[in-house]
Amino acid sequence: KGCKFAALTLSHYLAHNHLPSPEQLLSPGCLMSFVSMALTLAATAILLFSSAVSAINPIVVKGNAFFDSKTNQRFYIRGLDYQLGGSSLATTYDPLADSAGCDRDVAAFKSLGINTIRVYSILNNGDHSHCMNLLADAGIYLILDVNTPLISINRANPASSYNAVLLQNIFATIDAFSSYDNVLGFFAGNEVVNDVATVEAAPYVKAVVRDMKAYIAKQSKRTIPVGYSAASVAENRGPLAFYLNAGEDDTRIDFYGLNSYEWCGASSYTISGYDQFATLFQGLTIPLFFSEYGCNKPAPRTFTEVEAIYSTQMTSFLSGGLVYEYSQEANSYGLVQISTDKKSVSYLTDFNNLKAEFAKTPNPSGDGGYNASITANNYPSNTTNFEVTTIIPPMPEAAKIYLQKGAGTPLGNTGPSNQGYATDVPSAGSGSKVSTASGSTTSSNKKGAAGRVMVTIPSIFIVLGVMAIVI
Repeated sequence: KGCKFAALTLSHYLAHNHLPSPEQLLSPGCLMSFVSMALTLAATAILLFSSAVSAINPIVVKGNAFFDSKTNQRFYIRGLDYQLGGSSLATTYDPLADSAGCDRDVAAFKSLGINTIRVYSILNNGDHSHCMNLLADAGIYLILDVNTPLISINRANPASSYNAVLLQNIFATIDAFSSYDNVLGFFAGNEVVNDVATVEAAPYVKAVVRDMKAYIAKQSKRTIPVGYSAASVAENRGPLAFYLNAGEDDTRIDFYGLNSYEWCGASSYTISGYDQFATLFQGLTIPLFFSEYGCNKPAPRTFTEVEAIYSTQMTSFLSGGLVYEYSQEANSYGLVQISTDKKSVSYLTDFNNLKAEFAKTPNPSGDGGYNASITANNYPSNTTNFEVTTIIPPMPEAAKIYLQKGAGTPLGNTGPSNQGYATDVPSAGSGSKVSTASGSTTSSNKKGAAGRVMVTIPSIFIVLGVMAIVI
């Protein structure tokens, strides 16, 4: 009776409004016309939706350099480190989920002429679509640290902090950003090894790299490079680069960032020691770049190192760099001052000096003399300052399910810490190498510390899907 009443009510409504009857609506001609209209609307919605997402070509690694995946032109990193508020906000604030902040700051990025930013810490349960698309519109790529001040490898006790909690957070962060073509790469760690005593943490960095690459291979639509950002510690910055690029392909980093503050004031290629980098990193078969640079003594900074960084003296082994840092914090490395109401920025002298140096320093033409070799480097010999096992700890059993089923719900800063309770991870050197795939992030101590993307599908697709079932 209810169905009959509904049919009568529908017929009365259609007749009263001079609309076709149910029989006419279900006639083949009328139904096909409606389907045709729905398909047209759906196609229009697809075009509109696609046009809202900026086209930017992914960057790929070839030998010891970066290249645009479509144009095949060499890509040089010319950018900034971007973490507003420094360490004081790193656990609660996500600069890539702050739409108003991105609107304000991307305008400054464009004025400066950069193509890359590095972000040290985000909340992986935030909505990053506005900022990521805004960056893509401006032709700007992201290098993202996947750790947070709450969840990272503890250099003092790496075995206890390498566990499923750590990997779930890292994998959920990968999920949140892997759909964006302007993600240049992920940092698996930042200055985890920062002196001779913490070299024992290096195998755990390689383990995280392996796990990230395995997860990306299983869960991402494209291969995204995974690298490491190193402290420029004279005793181990060279050996660590070769160590992290040695061994099986799935444990090798794809790029190496160096936090370098050697060039201060009126320096030069030789006075700064930049010439020694050419020797130190000779033969490194992955891209090297400065993941931080810009000594702030004396002030203001003149950034005369820019000319050297993008010269053919260095481009055979160096792919540019990231200036530390965008916003003025307590450590006085900032390029801009953000207003107290957070609505505007004032360009500091350092900003204008850097802009002038960028403007007068083009990238070299051609390939910059890069090394096309993709062969893994050999493990460095153990020395007094760099003695470490080459045996990599296996992936925690509790984390292996993520490779097949995904990381699940991103927890942001609401989940548990990974520190101090791993029970299923043997110490590095206690077992054999384990391969799981075929193929605390804060900035350095002398400076401020530094969910899954949801896409709204137009409702026309839902209507079309129902119609397809009816037909």
